[in-house]
Amino acid sequence: MRAATVQRHTSETRIDVTVDLDGTGVYDVATGIGFFDHMLEQLSRHSLIDLHIRTEGDLHIDQHHTVEDTGLAIGEALARALGDKRGIRRYGDALSPMDETLTRVALDISGRPWLVWKAEFTQKRLGEMDTELFEHWFHSFAQAAGITLHVETLHGRNNHHIIESAFKGLARALRQAVEIDPRKADAVPSTKGVL
Repeated sequence: MRAATVQRHTSETRIDVTVDLDGTGVYDVATGIGFFDHMLEQLSRHSLIDLHIRTEGDLHIDQHHTVEDTGLAIGEALARALGDKRGIRRYGDALSPMDETLTRVALDISGRPWLVWKAEFTQKRLGEMDTELFEHWFHSFAQAAGITLHVETLHGRNNHHIIESAFKGLARALRQAVEIDPRKADAVPSTKGVL
């Protein structure tokens, strides 16, 4: 099974994450931040990666540690579930439209973490979530997962649509990239022989 569980317990957060790469998009998410939960549910549903998340963070201070550490835990769980990455397609991309918004997401499960982020918000918060934390979540996730990740809003005005199309685009790109390629299911997708 391509699944993994990660526990990240610090003085700031207590996080338990389980991912199943070969799931059906079943999710059970509770971070204490409603809008964040909604985005992580979109990630699971559209990637078909089953996702169980329980986060208890120091929300009495702010949302930063909760969002950052949840991204790190999900990324680490994804990396563990991928193992040596044998047989995966490795690359994924998606154009994600949502009404007036269009977001492009491209990724490479390369072992070389990097984030290129081109999305801007005109509101400081969506629901109760600070919009500046979305980039930070994507960075934390890419870092821990070992993914090169590009996210670019090509056009959009509605802040909710902008971030939701980014999460859905990430989901669709991940779905492609983690899928087993039946033509090379026994090989690591790199001329180096390792990722």
